Amino acid sequence: MKRSTRVVLGISAVAAATALVLSGCSSTSTGPKTAAGLTKVTLQLQWVPQAQFAGYYAALSQGYYKKEGLDVTIKPAGTDTVPITSVVKHQADYAISWVPKVLGSIEQGVGVTDVAQIYERSGTTQISFKDKDITTPAQLAGKKVGSWGFGNQWELFAGMQKAGVNTTSGIKLVQQAFDMKGFLAGDIDAAQAMTYNEYAQVLETENPKTGKLYTPGDLNVINWNDDGTAMLQDAIWADTSKLQDKAYADQTVKFIKASIEGWIFARDNPQKAADIVTAAGSTLGTSHQLWMTNEVNKLIWPSTEGIGVIRKSLWDQTVSIAKATKDNTGKTIISKDPPATAYSNKYVDAALKELKADGVDVMGASWQPMTVTLNAGGK
Repeated sequence: MKRSTRVVLGISAVAAATALVLSGCSSTSTGPKTAAGLTKVTLQLQWVPQAQFAGYYAALSQGYYKKEGLDVTIKPAGTDTVPITSVVKHQADYAISWVPKVLGSIEQGVGVTDVAQIYERSGTTQISFKDKDITTPAQLAGKKVGSWGFGNQWELFAGMQKAGVNTTSGIKLVQQAFDMKGFLAGDIDAAQAMTYNEYAQVLETENPKTGKLYTPGDLNVINWNDDGTAMLQDAIWADTSKLQDKAYADQTVKFIKASIEGWIFARDNPQKAADIVTAAGSTLGTSHQLWMTNEVNKLIWPSTEGIGVIRKSLWDQTVSIAKATKDNTGKTIISKDPPATAYSNKYVDAALKELKADGVDVMGASWQPMTVTLNAGGK
């Protein structure tokens, strides 16, 4: 898929980005001020406007960033955008990216830090039709297994290898396009699908046998959170070297605080949040957008330690998989543990402390997902 959530940073790009950092291409640690005295901040997304990023658009729309003294510009990604590159080249102050995608860049010398782990759970699944009788990773053996690749394959390969499946000769690996056409055509027995996107695409499609839309009852789903091979996904990344500067560090706390308020708004007002994303330029259909908002909320709420906190157990699990799992090319993501600067709870802890003092619910312990009815084509 040509979305930057599915692009890995090449060695040449890393080298170029690292060189820019080392050369000190920017001497300022925070952005310029607006006429109103707000600090200009740019957030680089992984892809185009959609409810995957609902919290950031809500924070902008509801004035949470402005309340913290920030004038935030949300920068959608293009087909070849690598979010972390935007940070190290000082084209953005913060970026949203999956942890495993960034770990490889860090090992190559890129200095970025996960300062808030917004998604506590993984949204990646492997889905199949019921008649394939695939309910566990072990049952992928001998099957046509779809994989997007481009840095999205690691949970799948970790799950299969954990189950004892020979991922070199024990499956027929199919290069999956970034849609569900191959799966629906029967060319793939078990396909990759994000809970908030591709899974919904199947449910928005007419079942030719019934003349009605497919239902969850038509599908089996392997959830990597349940399997124990989930990896951390959407996180807020900051420039490691700039975090040494108090002004940027303070700005980071403010940015995280406002972003969390935006995600809380999306939790408590899913329809309004979906509408905000649509108004921001998303081309997704109305029911699909609401489905995405609801499913993304499931990846965040309820929070175990407070939204944005990087749980050490999940970080360690992600790193372990990144070091030990080999994909179809025989490569791992990283060869050694990342540096201690790869993540920090310092900034999110400070943001949560302020929110808790204001009586804000940062745990969502009583949150319940809504029931979303998908329409044909997501309309």
